[in-house]
Amino acid sequence: MLKIGCHLSSVKGYVHMGKEIISLGGNTFQFFTRNPRGGAAKPLDTEDIEKYNSFAQNNGIDVILAHAPYTLNCASAEEEKREFALRAFSEDISRLELVRGAMYNFHPGSHVGQGADKGIELIADILNRVITPKQKTVILLETMAGKGTEIGRNFYELRRIIDKVELSDKIGVCMDTCHVYDGEYDIVNDLDNVLREFDSIIGLERLKAVHINDSKNPFGSHKDRHEKIGEGFIGIEAFERIINNRYLRELPFYLETPNDAEGYRKEIEILKNIYK
Repeated sequence: MLKIGCHLSSVKGYVHMGKEIISLGGNTFQFFTRNPRGGAAKPLDTEDIEKYNSFAQNNGIDVILAHAPYTLNCASAEEEKREFALRAFSEDISRLELVRGAMYNFHPGSHVGQGADKGIELIADILNRVITPKQKTVILLETMAGKGTEIGRNFYELRRIIDKVELSDKIGVCMDTCHVYDGEYDIVNDLDNVLREFDSIIGLERLKAVHINDSKNPFGSHKDRHEKIGEGFIGIEAFERIINNRYLRELPFYLETPNDAEGYRKEIEILKNIYK
């Protein structure tokens, strides 16, 4: 069965998100742990979490993906911003330990002129300060499109972060189709070789989730602008190959396309219909 969902608002809690994704035809979902522009997380509602865990078990929601705020920059040159990243990371992971099947995805960060080497060192430092041996929540590094001073623009940079993390068994990768395509990995015409390269550098066993987004821009543009499925430069035929690929088909897929609920419902149906 295709594990497919979309990004949902967490304002009304976990149970509401669980019911919403079922109503849209999905069986997994992604959400922000707090305002995507940063700030404090809302008060923890353990009753809602307990009800959600039961709902998820009864409705076949085995895995979900929490997304860190965009303002979380572990590679910042400013100590104050790194301290926010550390606090947010620690708090988010602590909360997610209570939630059934939760993974935690984040953009590795931007080195803002310090250079990739320094940025990678700073990211790994925060991960080493946050991750604990008994932690259940897997942390996912997201593949990036390579705009500006983003770290994670290629598989090598992600590998270098992983190599510096002491408890690296808690680290995985989320591959964003728009990002890797914009970042010069040709998943449209050469998907098998892209995955072989990923395997040789990082290891396919670390690939835990896929952000399934079309791209508004052509191959290698380094722009990171998502488009609706089948309406961008990646195209529906490539997505059929992606979701049916033997290395990807069992992973959870998350839509982050420019859509409302009805648009997501249609895209979920489209992808389910081409899943073999």
